[in-house]
Amino acid sequence: MITEERTQSITLNGITYNAQEIKELNQSVTDEPPVILRDLYAFLDDWYSPSPTWLCTHRSTGTPKPITVLKEQMIKSAQLTCDYLQLRRGDTALLCMPLQYIAGKMMVVRALVAGLNLLIREPSGHPLAHLHSPLRFAAMIPLQVYNSLQNPAERQALCGIEQLIIGGGAINSSLEEEIKTLPGAVYSTYGMTETLSHIALRRLNGPNASSHYQPFEQVKLSLSDQGTLVIDAPSVCAEQLVTNDVARIFDDGSFTILGRKDNIINTGGVKVQTEWVEEQLRPLIGTDFAITSVPHSQLGEAVVLLLKHAENINTDTLRTQMDEFLPKYHSPKYILITHSIPQTGSGKIDRAGCKELAQRLMEQH
Repeated sequence: MITEERTQSITLNGITYNAQEIKELNQSVTDEPPVILRDLYAFLDDWYSPSPTWLCTHRSTGTPKPITVLKEQMIKSAQLTCDYLQLRRGDTALLCMPLQYIAGKMMVVRALVAGLNLLIREPSGHPLAHLHSPLRFAAMIPLQVYNSLQNPAERQALCGIEQLIIGGGAINSSLEEEIKTLPGAVYSTYGMTETLSHIALRRLNGPNASSHYQPFEQVKLSLSDQGTLVIDAPSVCAEQLVTNDVARIFDDGSFTILGRKDNIINTGGVKVQTEWVEEQLRPLIGTDFAITSVPHSQLGEAVVLLLKHAENINTDTLRTQMDEFLPKYHSPKYILITHSIPQTGSGKIDRAGCKELAQRLMEQH
């Protein structure tokens, strides 16, 4: 592992560059596509600068705010992943994530630290299209994996990835079943901007597949008084981090995430975890949807199903199925049809946007 920033070289698409060569590339790059090269050269030029810190925008929850992290912490985070996955110099890795987010930047740092050959692809829903080189390592979001599975050539490329980590969103049960057929090792990640990408992995396929996340050895976990996960990982995060993720920790140190504290709906005194309801409903609903809530005079909050319009869905039939399938207070009281489900810039469900949309739709009825 190479841990001194100034002595690190970077191999991009099979060509190795040093700090001076990256600076020259950054100075000569234009604003024309591919945009990822412009962002990559700018990040690397900043990485090679004498400053020991790097400024990023925290976008995990709430109002975006800048946070400053040590480059040394990013290196430690990269080492944890590279050691766990046994990545070695010369291994080929795929960069197909936007560099505006920590996940993309950390792929670059892993390449710097482990000496990986980084193949560059403009972020898209089909990162494996026309990719014929075998990959030792890649990081993707669930949508990219799903799309790749639907295309025979891309599916073949996906099968050629030895180590694949998936983050940036929930992996639903149907996608997880498809992932189990892949020959390479596939992991779901747990982490956030403050932890410099992930601090735990969950194996999705093979004999070691599990529903539990396994934290890295240096990571200590506990629960807050509200049942949310508390992360103590001094090598990557200077302060103890109290998350909004409602979790369960098991005797062997592994854990599961039940959902976000912010996404608990209190309806008639019953606390309903939004993500749990969505997971139960995915086998029943063949279109985009989200669970949210609206104020209710008797219940306090009423559970709402926001449903993207689809010709093949009969809401009366769906109502009957949900009432039979879910506990009483978990079954949505209202079904509201919309043209699209609000999403964040990273493709996750926009919970605040869904709540606002549900209230507007209720007012129109």
